[in-house]
Amino acid sequence: MTSLPDPDNPLVHGFLPQRLPAPHLAGGWTDLDALARAAAAAPCREEARLLVEEACRTTELPALRLRVARLSEHRAKAAAMRMAVIVAACGWTDLDPTSSRAGRVADERFLALWTSLAHRSDHTRLVGLPMLSLLNWAPLRKPGRALPVDQLARSETLVPIVHWSAGDQPLSRLDRLMLATVRLEAHGVWLFRLAESLAGRSPGDRSVSVALCRMTRVQHALHGQLRSSAVKLSLAPATGQQCAVLAALAEQEALEPPVLLAADAVLGMGGPMGAGSRCQQRRHLAARHRAWLSTLDRRSVAVRTLAHRRGADADAYRDAQESLVALRCAYAELVRTAARPAATGCAGPAHRTTGGLRRSGMPVDGAA
Repeated sequence: MTSLPDPDNPLVHGFLPQRLPAPHLAGGWTDLDALARAAAAAPCREEARLLVEEACRTTELPALRLRVARLSEHRAKAAAMRMAVIVAACGWTDLDPTSSRAGRVADERFLALWTSLAHRSDHTRLVGLPMLSLLNWAPLRKPGRALPVDQLARSETLVPIVHWSAGDQPLSRLDRLMLATVRLEAHGVWLFRLAESLAGRSPGDRSVSVALCRMTRVQHALHGQLRSSAVKLSLAPATGQQCAVLAALAEQEALEPPVLLAADAVLGMGGPMGAGSRCQQRRHLAARHRAWLSTLDRRSVAVRTLAHRRGADADAYRDAQESLVALRCAYAELVRTAARPAATGCAGPAHRTTGGLRRSGMPVDGAA
């Protein structure tokens, strides 16, 4: 069977970057780097917006729009990640920077840079879990030998490049949620490979049952990994600002891990709104990743007919579906833990986060 048509990006590492994310920006881009770090650690979105206004007045930030085209793809994605952090910290996750309303909300020079980086990095919507987490991590120590990115993310101690807490503070719940997502993506690479192997198969093909059983085992292992991550996350500090960021991402259906979207494309779980909800969840991915998932969706139609059949293949298919539901429940529990009210109180955003998960089709009950 031929591979899914995507010669430029075979998804060897899932949706992780093909090389380590850039931990620093150079030249005039250091202004964007510094602003992202300050905005992420801001106590509230109003403070973050004031930082943006100040940066537009006193730094080279507005002039960076003219330099976006000269960035390499690697650096463009690094700059886009910083921009996504700033936008999330300011509470502008639902704002289209090209709309007429946007100019009344944010500085037009900032909006121009936002638009340019979104176009250059191949992301229509910058602010989502993929941009905020998959491009915001680094190994704590420099790898001693050349290792694939997914193996690095599995085996090395990871730290965020931009912290959602002050530099002298422990990692916050939001930091730990993002790093757990990176680990999930790295360990879930086999789900991408199994999804590709199932695409185009027909019920009755002897390899279908084997691939579905393997998918169930991988999802079960990822479920255990998320449960372990939840323990450390629950002990981490939280702030009202971080709860507000999570709430906004949930409202935009921008919290679905890409690896779960790939499993869903084969197994056809979707959300309560069906394909429309899946498109909503995917819009925060890069264009080529959205295209890959759409192809996977199309080529998995025959496999999804097993939902209405009987026999060993159909049983394996339903087991895989049940394990995906359990995995999503574990991830939803991780998000709920991250959104739990801090000591100063952020019950409103945490409540809205749970509501956003319901609307996005992610389970919010602990049991599968």
